[in-house]
Amino acid sequence: MAGPEEAYRSGVERWHVERLARLRAPESWLSLVALHWLSPGINEVALPGSAERFRIEAASEVRAHGDALRHERAPLPADGLPLVADADGDPTRLELGSLRIILIRRGERFALRAWDREATARQELVGIDRFAVDPRWRFEARFEPTSGRTIAVPDILGEVAPESSPGRVAFSVDDVECRLDALEGGESGELFLVFADPTNGVETYAGGRFLYTDPPDGGRVVVDFNRAYNPPCVFSPYATCPLPPAENRLPLRIEAGEKAYHPA
Repeated sequence: MAGPEEAYRSGVERWHVERLARLRAPESWLSLVALHWLSPGINEVALPGSAERFRIEAASEVRAHGDALRHERAPLPADGLPLVADADGDPTRLELGSLRIILIRRGERFALRAWDREATARQELVGIDRFAVDPRWRFEARFEPTSGRTIAVPDILGEVAPESSPGRVAFSVDDVECRLDALEGGESGELFLVFADPTNGVETYAGGRFLYTDPPDGGRVVVDFNRAYNPPCVFSPYATCPLPPAENRLPLRIEAGEKAYHPA
């Protein structure tokens, strides 16, 4: 029977296998092929992988027009189809051959995001380099609630937005006290951590890494850096990733989790 440490390592390895499976899925960050920003008024749109052009009307609402477009496999109405953006609920999904298209909203700006379900990049993924799994990078951290607080979160587009922060996680590494401001990570109270450390730009991605936790329990939360992973911007220039807030720049090397991704 496996001991606790072996069981822990096996759990991290299973998590990584599942992570690779998600990246190989037909609609993953590796199959993202376009991010088309919209201007007010009529937009004539052409996307990679398709010879078809279509119109997006951006006024009081955003509407799609085009004989080749499909929604739930049906042609669009003659007067166009209103689109729901990702930030406003379950986004409307459009189909154009092997492309799948949604409307995204970032602040006051709208864009079309497109995946190609036949993209070769997802099929060519072999793996992602990682640091060796080491249980010492798993921490039983304190959770310090900060209900109602917002923090300034920059993104890869050069914008900064206020985001709700449910609290901080605090832990010590070799007598160095560390704190990270968490973002909301899930409906059950999971925490989302966007952090930077001195490995960035050397072994790991220059723009930092991501990490999810389970919901805090009794003022404690597990922060497991062996499950730290690359942001979507590592895999596609068409992602809109948050970057680490100023408060989340750790002073020490986190030698755990994924390293920078280099395509085969």
